[in-house]
Amino acid sequence: MIPCLTDSTYFCFVNDGSIDGTQKIIVDFANSNPERCQVVNLPYNQGKAESVRQGITTLLQTQKFQFVGYWDADLATPLSTIPEFMEKFQSNSELVAVCGSRILRLGASIQRSVFRHYFGRVFATIASGILKIPVYDTQCGAKLFRTEHAELIFSQPFLSRWFFDVELFARSIELMGHQKTVNSIYELPLSQWHDQGKSKVSWINMILTPVELLRIYYHYQNRMDKSE
Repeated sequence: MIPCLTDSTYFCFVNDGSIDGTQKIIVDFANSNPERCQVVNLPYNQGKAESVRQGITTLLQTQKFQFVGYWDADLATPLSTIPEFMEKFQSNSELVAVCGSRILRLGASIQRSVFRHYFGRVFATIASGILKIPVYDTQCGAKLFRTEHAELIFSQPFLSRWFFDVELFARSIELMGHQKTVNSIYELPLSQWHDQGKSKVSWINMILTPVELLRIYYHYQNRMDKSE
């Protein structure tokens, strides 16, 4: 990670109430790079959605950036891909977000378990139907936003602890409408993504997935339609 600490990057590590020594590791690392890092320690586990939101809002409140985003801590998407995300913003001033997309194709190193791949494809198809936009991969844990857009879509807590990425797209549609969202968010086909360890998707998660998606659908449906 150290080579990614440049004058143009800043990292905020969020400890989501862990008690396994994670806090000490990230605090020690941040203390060794105080000008480029900070830590947010949550008192108890609040789920991925709120931990990401807390990290983003902390950065927005304490620092000044043109772009802000989040990367999964397992670094399945290497931090070295950040320049690829930035290049898309630089080539298109209309973009408000660049989102990683795990598209298995020739020339890319996308290593994903068969289970996660097919579960992800079913999930993405349903999510795309709910959102009414042709998004391929809502759940990739590598996304970068223009700061002014992030301020709006991260301002309120999310309904879902784990599927908040779908809500980010829904909130974008609520703000801009479907067509402008399609034109303003770019899905970047990742050149590298390596599945880290076994899937965290349990049978309980699979059973609850339709319930979570229905909650998101009913909460945002009218808001998205009124944006047109």
